[in-house]
Parts: sequence; structure tokens; C-alpha cells
Amino acid sequence: MNPDRHNLLKAWIAAILWLIVIAIESTAMLSAHNTSRILYPLLHYLFGLDWIRFEHWHFYIRKGGHVVGYAILSILLFRAWRATLPAMDDTKWTLRWATIALLGTALVASLDEWHQSFIPSRTGRWQDVVLDTCAGILAQLLIFLWWKGFGKGTASSRAVKAQYGGNL
Repeated sequence: MNPDRHNLLKAWIAAILWLIVIAIESTAMLSAHNTSRILYPLLHYLFGLDWIRFEHWHFYIRKGGHVVGYAILSILLFRAWRATLPAMDDTKWTLRWATIALLGTALVASLDEWHQSFIPSRTGRWQDVVLDTCAGILAQLLIFLWWKGFGKGTASSRAVKAQYGGNL
């Protein structure tokens, strides 16, 4: 297997595995009721939270999980599409890859919430689709800024590359 095909396979396997994680998180097993049974005793023990304060924190922990989970999905989809649709030059970021990754993130978020609307212990909320899509936008912005920063490099990194002839 050539290196390009190997990288393509690795990128898509990572994205697919993360999609499986999201699908598992979408089940009744990880409903608010079930996660509170684990988190409340833990946070009560560690921080002495009473139930009223815990409910507040539980909401933000769950929404934070949305942001982190869908940001990771967006990054993995960007990586997979970059491997699938390579640029002609050595470009590390294109609007095409970011757009496809963001559309994929929004599609998965929509399907996830739609799926949850059929599970009695879950709720499908359009607000969560918006939150998840915003997490994808943030991830794409971070990727863009990351590659923009490393693409130009600092004066010291250019000096080191010049000294070693770019062979680092």
C-alpha cells in the first residue's frame, strides 16, 4: 500500500471511529438522567456540590461535550477530505476542505438530534444542531489559523531552516 493510500485510510478510519462515538453518545445510555447518576456522586464528592448546583453544572458539562465532540469531528473530517481531495501544491488548508468538513459536521449534528427525537429519554433540539455547527466553525477557524501561523513561520524558524537547508 502506498503512503498516500495509507494516509487516506488512516484519516477516514479516525473520522468513522469518531462517528461511532457520536452515535453511541446519542443513545439512551448517555441521556442526562444516566450521566447525572455518574457525575453527581463524583462532583458531590470532589467539590461538595448539592443537587441544585449540580443541575446547573451538568447542563454546561453536557453542552461542553457537544462543543468538544463536534469540534473533533470537524477536524477529523477536514483531515479525511484533505487526504481524499489533495491540492495540486503543498497547500495545508483550502476553503473546499473546510466547507465540506463543516457541511459534514452540520449533517451529522442534524441526524444526531433527529435520532434523539425518537428516544423517550432524549430530546432532539435544533439549538444543539446550531451549537454543534458553531463548534465545527470554530474548529475550522482554528485549523486555518494554525496552518496560517505555521505556513509563514517565525523569523527564527526560517533561519533554522535556511541553516539546515530545509531538511528538518
